[in-house]
Amino acid sequence: MIQTDPLLAPTRLLDFESPAIAALLEARGWKALPPDARIGAIYDFVRNEIAFGYNRADDIPASQVLVDGFGQCNTKGTLLMALLRGTGIRCRLHGFTIHKALQRGVVPELVYPVAPAEILHSWIEVETGDTWIDLEGFILDAPYLTALQRAFSDSDSLCGYGAGTECLNSPPVEWTGASTYIQKTGIARDLGTFETPDQFYDVHRQAFGQLRDWLYRHIVRHWMNARVRRIRDGRLPLKPGTARHRHEGDAHAA
Repeated sequence: MIQTDPLLAPTRLLDFESPAIAALLEARGWKALPPDARIGAIYDFVRNEIAFGYNRADDIPASQVLVDGFGQCNTKGTLLMALLRGTGIRCRLHGFTIHKALQRGVVPELVYPVAPAEILHSWIEVETGDTWIDLEGFILDAPYLTALQRAFSDSDSLCGYGAGTECLNSPPVEWTGASTYIQKTGIARDLGTFETPDQFYDVHRQAFGQLRDWLYRHIVRHWMNARVRRIRDGRLPLKPGTARHRHEGDAHAA
């Protein structure tokens, strides 16, 4: 019996054999690239062609993230893993929690006080050569990150609006063959490594509770996505405690 490498195998969430993902892999021709270029091309696709935004849940299949066309750390990570495995690149998930302050400015202020203190987070570890590197810098698409850099050009430290970095103006987010990060300074707890996102979500779930989960899926995430679009357009809602900047007129935006 043929044994499948567990770090290359498809799963319910890593459904790279689904028609949508199989068609994408064929159209992009990534499998024909050398491994380093293959990782970079897939990373750039997930970073910039899948916009930063909030899906209905963390544990949705990669094919659904592709259809949505947007995602956050966990969902974009699932898609990244599926595309990497679908082209023969070994990868795994590293789970964490992040402090909710990292999401302030995106989460509406009406909701922020009742949000969980820690939010489920993950990055992807990919094997390249004889080493493993961390990939987290794909979370924020370039237009969104540029909007943050313009708004906070006077500071290199930011924890909010979906970013957690001490080098905002030149964060390590471009693929160079080394680790990439954009939310690292917001990390609260290390939950360890997992072969698949399926295993991760079997053990760890966001602590919303039934009512808050329903509100998130049907109302709150739509508010958050509207805020993300405004931020990407350069209209930042001001989060409490942030020094005023040129977008202060939007301080009371929903």
